[in-house]
Amino acid sequence: MYQKDAEVLFPTRVIESLHPLRGPKWQQLVEHVLTLPENNPDVLAFNLVMIRLNGCLSCQADSFRAMRGCTICARQSLIRFKGSDDNLVDMWETARSEILRWQRTGEPPLVER
Repeated sequence: MYQKDAEVLFPTRVIESLHPLRGPKWQQLVEHVLTLPENNPDVLAFNLVMIRLNGCLSCQADSFRAMRGCTICARQSLIRFKGSDDNLVDMWETARSEILRWQRTGEPPLVER
């Protein structure tokens, strides 16, 4: 049975459900991102971090991850992440600088790292 929750890449609508999964620094980042429009560089950077963490590019429509849906996949990726909230915020800051560079120069960020 396929979930209606599966999409091609990490969907912005899942961000709110990730709020309680980590500590205060992570929660502050999520709260910040939730106040912004979807096309804001901060939101795009957050999505890029989640795409990298979740491995969205390698997800197939018939894979176990896709069958479970994006929300469960993203939540599980964050719970299993071995780094600290500081690491996640650093990843977001790096992704944000990549997004801003892309907007300035047209050089797209690497999705997989």
